[in-house]
Amino acid sequence: MKTRHFDRIGNGGISFTELGFGTAPLGNLYRAVSDEDANATLEAAWATGCRYYDTAPLYGLGLSETRLNPFLRSKKRDDYVLSSKVGRIMRACPPEERTGIGKFFDTPSRREVYDYSYDGVMRSFEASLERLGVDRIDILFVHDVDIFTHGSKEASDRRIEEFMRSGYYGLLSLRDQGAIKAFGGGINEWQVAQILAERGDFDLFLLAGRYTLLEQEALISFLPLCQARGIGIVLGGPYNSGILATGPKPGAYYNYTEAPQDVLDRVARIEAVCKRHGVRLIEAALQFPLLHPSVVSVIPGGQRPSEVESNRSLLDAKLPAALWADLKQEGLMRSDAPNG
Repeated sequence: MKTRHFDRIGNGGISFTELGFGTAPLGNLYRAVSDEDANATLEAAWATGCRYYDTAPLYGLGLSETRLNPFLRSKKRDDYVLSSKVGRIMRACPPEERTGIGKFFDTPSRREVYDYSYDGVMRSFEASLERLGVDRIDILFVHDVDIFTHGSKEASDRRIEEFMRSGYYGLLSLRDQGAIKAFGGGINEWQVAQILAERGDFDLFLLAGRYTLLEQEALISFLPLCQARGIGIVLGGPYNSGILATGPKPGAYYNYTEAPQDVLDRVARIEAVCKRHGVRLIEAALQFPLLHPSVVSVIPGGQRPSEVESNRSLLDAKLPAALWADLKQEGLMRSDAPNG
């Protein structure tokens, strides 16, 4: 698999495989997965050439990180890139009080406590090291200081202030010490990512679903800022929660809920253009973000070996340049979107 080397501050940098693996599904997101099946999926991802694995304490309330532990123990540490996140502490609680009931299944009984302070960042980092069983984590992302998570712009702004006054300096210190190679934000909204980028010395952003074949508003100001400052983008959610993989069928998911009619209609038009060029919608969706020079890796998740093997095969599809030109001509893709 092709790699993209990223070295913003001259510390040797990080080599990302173009396809990474997002491990939220292995935290029993939406359905329970056995330990055996989770490990089989991780091994299948490795067999495809994937060498970048992203996790977080939130995913399965620690389960995703602990499932990575035995898998990574059999690999040489220099052979892969690992990222996790800070901003939440997982605390033991009665089962009926655990976080994510109805979203995460068969997880430890843990309750998330938001903590974007310096001490919170350090505690989260140490806990992740223990759950993962590794000597180092390459990248730490501050997790979910966005409106989607906290419910309002005011609440998001308070979390940003809390982090920038305190926790930010924890990540800065860890990078300066060489304990991590890079840090950034794992964010659901490009506007919030831009606020952080304007206020601090961030290396990378894991942007979930906000630069895809379906939506490219991040090109308005955020992605140009990233290019100007040498900031890398890990693109999560390239299928916008499902609709760019399944197509605009009834019940298709967009942004973690059923897609509204206007989204179904737009995706139907995009799919029609793809079909005219003999291209599957899912192929175009996975490859599109990689056309932007700031994108270092795309990380769809997967709960089964077949899913990660399918994602890998999508990278090999040859897409004609005329596809992007036609999408732009029909107003289905921004005219300033890079297309190779």
